[in-house]
Amino acid sequence: MPDLIDWTLSTPLMLGSLLFGYLCGSIPFGLILTRMAGLGDVRAIGSGNIGATNVLRTGNKKIAAATLLADALKGTVAVVVARHVIGMEAALIAGLGAFLGHLYPVWLKFKGGKGVATYLGVLLGLAPVMVLVFAAVWLGMAKIFRYSSLAALAAAVAVPVALYLYGRPEVASLFVVMSLITILKHHENIRRLVSGTESRIGDKG
Repeated sequence: MPDLIDWTLSTPLMLGSLLFGYLCGSIPFGLILTRMAGLGDVRAIGSGNIGATNVLRTGNKKIAAATLLADALKGTVAVVVARHVIGMEAALIAGLGAFLGHLYPVWLKFKGGKGVATYLGVLLGLAPVMVLVFAAVWLGMAKIFRYSSLAALAAAVAVPVALYLYGRPEVASLFVVMSLITILKHHENIRRLVSGTESRIGDKG
């Protein structure tokens, strides 16, 4: 098992990496793409979220897929660029920044999405093989229970554990934090799951 990362980056580099990641993550692709497609303000429908799940409620599957891809790639780009320019420490910080940027974009008064796509994009940039773990857990839970939120929560729990077992403790530590935030951001979904009112995959509205 490799040693944990030695956090020796200077404060300016750490803050710069965090800010770079944040700015990448804060690009509200869901809002931009829906407006470009003439679908109006996605925040005015469904959950009011800017993520792909809510974009799908517009009925435009292509725009929803594009939003999912773009929201994921902004996390990947932040990680890959930071690692190439500075190093792995910067990549971890930039990944966290991208995730927080999607959740709390300054351009939208800090009201963003729930971060699952960006979470996945950061994972792709830091430990690509773990995307398969996320996908397997998500697909398995979705097939059995037909709840997208439950599938995402289960995958978020599985990823840090898998990273530790895979010998990537430094990345696992980051994803423990990101997974906890993901769970907190899904608090309304959790309440609906407990009460039995959460929408299942394939339900309309």
